[in-house]
Amino acid sequence: MTKKTIGIVGARGHTGAELIRLIAGHPDLELAFVSSRELAGQRLADHNDAYRGDLSFGNLDPAAVAATGVDAVVLALPNGKAAPYVEAIDKAGAPTVIVDLSADYRFDERWYYGLPELYRDRWRGEKRISNPGCYATAVQVSIAPVKDLLAAPPVSFGVSGYSGAGTTPSDRNDPEKLRDNLMPYSLTGHMHEKEASRHLGLPVEFMPHVAPHFRGLTVTTNLYLAKQAKREDIVRRFEARYEKEPMIHVVDEAPWVSQIANRHHMDVGGFAMSTDGRRVVVVATLDNLLKGAATQAMQNVNRALGFAELTAIPL
Repeated sequence: MTKKTIGIVGARGHTGAELIRLIAGHPDLELAFVSSRELAGQRLADHNDAYRGDLSFGNLDPAAVAATGVDAVVLALPNGKAAPYVEAIDKAGAPTVIVDLSADYRFDERWYYGLPELYRDRWRGEKRISNPGCYATAVQVSIAPVKDLLAAPPVSFGVSGYSGAGTTPSDRNDPEKLRDNLMPYSLTGHMHEKEASRHLGLPVEFMPHVAPHFRGLTVTTNLYLAKQAKREDIVRRFEARYEKEPMIHVVDEAPWVSQIANRHHMDVGGFAMSTDGRRVVVVATLDNLLKGAATQAMQNVNRALGFAELTAIPL
């Protein structure tokens, strides 16, 4: 069988590097180009130990990306940068699949919102896929099974490793400023708050923080219930919702972020119930660079190109 081709725009970042690792292990995908302004001309194999070929980084503008005619393009760019590439590929008229890792199309009805475990039934074979945010993935997975039981907006407290702040220098990815520290930011109106609220169809309140570790995030969500419930009933709902989803592990204890680094699935558990049975606290952890970004993108690429969803994803 001829391999399908894929290219990455914005391949220098943390997520791009993880995606290259996944593609390198994919039996039916071939990396056709990697575009990075900063690394143009340098050999990919010198920057990523998973890749064995002769490919070098290029600096491809939107027209050049569209002209490659690849089967799929992953846009791993900062927010607000995707549109010129999408327009150029649309104009070229090729049946190229685009998976966008930014927030640019997460609110666009014409794009499929690619969180397969929750919105599999909305899939209509789209070729434009918006990859969910890392926090938004954890928040939605924590709430969806009990969405119909809620008496008030869920409140989520999030803590992420500093890789989530990307590679452009800032306070939020400066190890010295983060040492022995926890840095709150965007405590109302965070992009992932809006995203989770939109796709769940209910208001979510979300407060993110950055911690000194590099990768992995944890979200602790407070859920007020309209009627009294038992812990085992809540656990059963989560188990029933995710029993056929190998990428979501329902665990009894509250999961630790240290146990999820470099893992491709996510854990959700804790289910601490108040004595009156009207409030439950759920904890979800995932690796923000994997299930929060590159692994989820691989799931979406696989589905869009007709491969089994978990091809090349180590479980």
